Amino acid sequence: MLIRNHHADFGSSLLPQDAEMLSIAAAAEVERQLSRRDNHRPTPLHSLPALASELGVGAILVKDEGHRLGLGSFKALGGSYAVIRLVLDEARKRTGREVDIDDLARDDVRAVAREMTFGCATDGNHGRSVAMGAELVGAKSVIFVHAGVSQQRIDAIAHYGAEIVRVEGTYDDSVEFAAKVCDERGWTVVSDTSWPGYEYIPGLVMQGYMALLCEALREIGTPPTHVFVQAGVGGIAAATAGHLALRYGPDRPRFVVVEPARAACLRETAKAGYPVKVAHGEPTVMAMLECYEPSLVAWRILSRVACAFMTVDEEDAVSIMNRLARPKGGDPAIVAGESGGVGLAGLVTVAGDPNMRAALGLDASSRILVINTEGATDPERYEELVGLAPAEVAGALSMERV
Repeated sequence: MLIRNHHADFGSSLLPQDAEMLSIAAAAEVERQLSRRDNHRPTPLHSLPALASELGVGAILVKDEGHRLGLGSFKALGGSYAVIRLVLDEARKRTGREVDIDDLARDDVRAVAREMTFGCATDGNHGRSVAMGAELVGAKSVIFVHAGVSQQRIDAIAHYGAEIVRVEGTYDDSVEFAAKVCDERGWTVVSDTSWPGYEYIPGLVMQGYMALLCEALREIGTPPTHVFVQAGVGGIAAATAGHLALRYGPDRPRFVVVEPARAACLRETAKAGYPVKVAHGEPTVMAMLECYEPSLVAWRILSRVACAFMTVDEEDAVSIMNRLARPKGGDPAIVAGESGGVGLAGLVTVAGDPNMRAALGLDASSRILVINTEGATDPERYEELVGLAPAEVAGALSMERV
């Protein structure tokens, strides 16, 4: 269930291009651009003292991305940020003038954007972010969805004016098909995974994710001792682990990557020591993490800075959704989607196992940061699994704040 990182690169410095991509300066630029967006608000950071006491740790802090930019997911930071950056890059190239985010409404920049089409494959949230970014700048978007994407998530993507293309098979099949079609038609692929020769754009997506970490670290003050982050292809995990390594060096928190047992491509990659594509089996309830092949850039970073890789089972994901919706001991209620609380589910699993606790140095003084990566992005599915409507849980949280 949990394996330590024994890769030969573990503990070594990030490659120069990765260090530049995830640097403190790059994170500051992401936040500067984000601050120009009308609907930007820092997302909440919740403390769960009752759960921390129950698990025998000092503190549990949850960065709640269910409130991000109206999309209800951390993905709002990545795809839309990449689209905006790509339009600005192209406008500089075509106009020969310096162009910044404040110039997006300029006629010459809008003219460039209107000629651009952005495509991507998605489990739901990333595609919605890309579509939102394209709508924001006046570009077109074409989003490729695989068979496991729910109709509610498809409708949420189409809300931003995206053309939807349905693809048979898994997420990885949709990634391959999207890349092929975009290449044939001259569209720009904005993927959150990378492959040989395709790294710059996934790097922009990962850059966007750093904003949530910077917000959390400012509010926390004292750095966490441990960070548990869920992974699909590994983008958010690598962005978080890499930035923490650059910011804190040898004093960085211990970082644990958490995946669904049914789609554990990074854990299997860590076991093998090289990128592994795992077999597609029974679908996981953790739909946003159902990925069977890691991002090469993400693995390159995680092989150096992740301390451990672990999995959680289906019932663990559903259990943590319910625990967050019905908290004990005065902890705030949190709306976490099927994939949102998986990092916290990993912590609960480790805290209940003496061997895993010892392996990670988890004790009564530990301060743990986790990320609720999504709220109820499929409200019907959420109510089916939790037995409460998202609005009921959110209402309980609002009462806590009164």
